Amino acid sequence: MTDLSAHPTQIASAWLADFNSALERQDIDAAVALFDADSYWRDLVAFTWNIRTQEGPDAIRAMLNARLADTKPGGFAVEGDATEADGIVDAWFTFETAVARGRGHLRLRNGKAWTLLTTMTELKGFEEKKGDRRIKGAEHGADTQRRTWLEKRAEEAKTLGFTEQPYVVIVGGGQGGIALGARLRRLGVPTIIVEKNARPGDSWRKRYKSLCLHDPVWYDHLPYLPFPDDWPVFSPKDKIGDWLEMYTKVMELNYWGSTTAKKARFDEAKKEWEVTVEQGGKEIVLRPKQLVFALGVSGYPNVPKIPGAETFEGEQHHSSAHPGPEAWCGKKCVVLGSNNSAHDICAALWENGADVTMIQRSSTHIAPSDSLMELALGGLYSESAVKAGVTTDKADLIFASIPYKIMAPMQVPVYEEMKKRDADLYSRLEKAGFLLDFGVDGSGLFMKYLRRGSGYYIDVGASELVANGSIKLRSGVTIERINPKSVTLSDGTELPADLIVYATGYGSMNGWLADLISPEVADKVGKVWGLGSDTPKDPGPWEGELRNMWKPTQVPQLWFHGGNLHQSRHYSQFLSLQLKARMEGIPTPVYELAPSYHTR
Repeated sequence: MTDLSAHPTQIASAWLADFNSALERQDIDAAVALFDADSYWRDLVAFTWNIRTQEGPDAIRAMLNARLADTKPGGFAVEGDATEADGIVDAWFTFETAVARGRGHLRLRNGKAWTLLTTMTELKGFEEKKGDRRIKGAEHGADTQRRTWLEKRAEEAKTLGFTEQPYVVIVGGGQGGIALGARLRRLGVPTIIVEKNARPGDSWRKRYKSLCLHDPVWYDHLPYLPFPDDWPVFSPKDKIGDWLEMYTKVMELNYWGSTTAKKARFDEAKKEWEVTVEQGGKEIVLRPKQLVFALGVSGYPNVPKIPGAETFEGEQHHSSAHPGPEAWCGKKCVVLGSNNSAHDICAALWENGADVTMIQRSSTHIAPSDSLMELALGGLYSESAVKAGVTTDKADLIFASIPYKIMAPMQVPVYEEMKKRDADLYSRLEKAGFLLDFGVDGSGLFMKYLRRGSGYYIDVGASELVANGSIKLRSGVTIERINPKSVTLSDGTELPADLIVYATGYGSMNGWLADLISPEVADKVGKVWGLGSDTPKDPGPWEGELRNMWKPTQVPQLWFHGGNLHQSRHYSQFLSLQLKARMEGIPTPVYELAPSYHTR
């Protein structure tokens, strides 16, 4: 019986000792008895070779029945000092399995586990060559066959993809593909990144002039190389572009720019992919064992088909193709949508002297940036968190330790406080006619993002322009028809227009899959992204993890990687370890492969 009056570290140590003993004895009943009736075990690869949350003792029992014998876990030990707040003991720990080392996080409530996080940190025998394992870089002494570092890199670039085949091909060279490529490089996995843009970072450089990150610098580091201490809190797009280009070079990634993936098929006989790419007008066939799509969180731009669009005499384009505001001074501009891009574009057009109207089709969540940083991110990703010893990696694990099932109710108080703090802004927005929401359950921005909901804006200034009427607003309507010099709204009113911008989001990521491989493969994979929360745009059933992201799919040797910079950084670790294990022939029995019953 755990002494609940003891120091938190003693309480956590006692629980881990009991847990370790039960697992080593393979006494599943004893292990499950250590969990609360309302408990969650989130595993990132270490036990399940999957990314999966076991919700409740029955699910935990089922996973241990399937995986305990193979995993052979042990060595569970508290790392540092545990803490206690509001009756919850909070502890970090390390552990090992038969093939890997891991790190985890534990929350105890009344002596029993409420949440448990287990993550794989490295494969035994295949550790990254860092610290005292780093390579020398130069062999001292005389060698008539000596080749410089540059010569070796040139030889690799000349042969990989031609006389030597990569083990992994990553389609997409944005932050997701680059972060994963860096992890794989450190693990010694031959990898080629295929990107249609010429240079790393061009996907940022080509966006509209005013684009910048709306979340803060502490949230957005890439693996291994954090931004400098004087990097702006909110990174302008061109600085991000330059950073990605520098990062790609310094990390020595095999980055094939100006290269378009044309077609891919799986060779069942050889158990490898055949990926046809076009580079410099020539087709090249790559034959990787593993194929990764790293194309953000979305697919093709959604451009609505509106009657009369072909008759419009002005310019119309999707927000992803918006070049900037300079040409529209004194012109009538209509922006369809009310998401981040819509607000940014409207604000930039207004600043450059345009007459701009935002068409808000449905309610939108507004999260003022300062409030978001202070209330939602400040404890994990901020200068004060860094000074308190919360490194980016530790912050990522704390964030990952909260199961999605309980994340939504934990977020509600944050946004209730935001409502109070920013009540004046919200009141003035509503008086201007803006339709506000905080998510269907009041859980705010991040849950909307996870649930495939658009309809949010991290306010960096445009909301004030909407509230004071500088950006004109028409809400609760859409564009019903486009005329040569105007648009007709669904309420029958007409707006003159020289420019129409469709800030209407993007389709599912596996739309790329349907075109590059086949619709049948895309349907077999099913939906990508979303939790199955049975909320708008995220139909059930509940899965408890993001669908098909960073983990095995129903199509063998096919993977998805992406998300924002935080997710690209954090989950690249777990995807890279899965790929490395397969390359080295380590058995990777996947527990509870994601279902394929979801259609695109």
